[in-house]
Amino acid sequence: MRGTEFSELRAFATIVEEGSFVRAAARLRISPPALSQTIRGLEERVGVRLLNRTTRSVSPTAAGETLFARLAPAFSELEGAVADAHASRDRPAGSLRINVPRIAAMRFIVPILGDFRRAYPDIALTIIVDDMLTDIVEGRFDAGIRLGERLHKDMVAVKLSGELEMAAVAAPSYLEDHPMPRHPADLHHHQCINFQWPGGGNIYRWEFARGQRAFEIAVNGGLTVNDTELMIRAALDGIGVAYMLDYQVRPWIEAGKLIRFLEAWSPRFPGFYLYHTSSRQVPPALRVFIDFLLARR
Repeated sequence: MRGTEFSELRAFATIVEEGSFVRAAARLRISPPALSQTIRGLEERVGVRLLNRTTRSVSPTAAGETLFARLAPAFSELEGAVADAHASRDRPAGSLRINVPRIAAMRFIVPILGDFRRAYPDIALTIIVDDMLTDIVEGRFDAGIRLGERLHKDMVAVKLSGELEMAAVAAPSYLEDHPMPRHPADLHHHQCINFQWPGGGNIYRWEFARGQRAFEIAVNGGLTVNDTELMIRAALDGIGVAYMLDYQVRPWIEAGKLIRFLEAWSPRFPGFYLYHTSSRQVPPALRVFIDFLLARR
């Protein structure tokens, strides 16, 4: 294979991976027009259209999907070989793609991001904040972070936190005008801040447990959000009762800005895990990323 043919195929695979000519061009460090010319040359050489292009998106054709399915493992092996060669040095190198929900990004990624980049400048790190429970294999991610109860059994999981607990909270100003709930059923008489799962999904039903009894309730209120930071702000403003992970509201509870109740009914569940596929050896870049997280959790 000539160098130009390899470059064409690498350019095509990068466009499919990024879903964008602009992002692919930036990753390949060439201009978008030059990238478009490269793809036109490839399509003329193979005699078939490989990409569907619009002003807003790009996606592979059926022929493009078939070609990419054959190319992706080969390029993965090549990148792995290069990464292994780099691993013989003191600093691992290569690309690393991580998928993580917002709450986990703020808890685990933000605190270590600067130190990790300074420690491993040769690793091209991509962090995608995503609350949609994306399949990391289909999304071509090296790893993800997710709550333990949402992990697939065929994944290798690395524990990042202990068990978590839900916490019902409200601002003192709200509780001055409303009696404090003593039982989950009392919440039906309160203004509760609902949470809608991202992507227009269902409204979260508040989960409670005590002893052997566990149940869910649908709460009422005039505000629904899909972001936990917004929920905290709304609770601090006295809009109503919020129900979220205890560590998210603990600083506000300790500062007296929020008051917790219904603790006896708050369920505990598995915490956060980093997970990755078990189908191949852990790449050096992912290995040091995991070690970095574990050392600073």
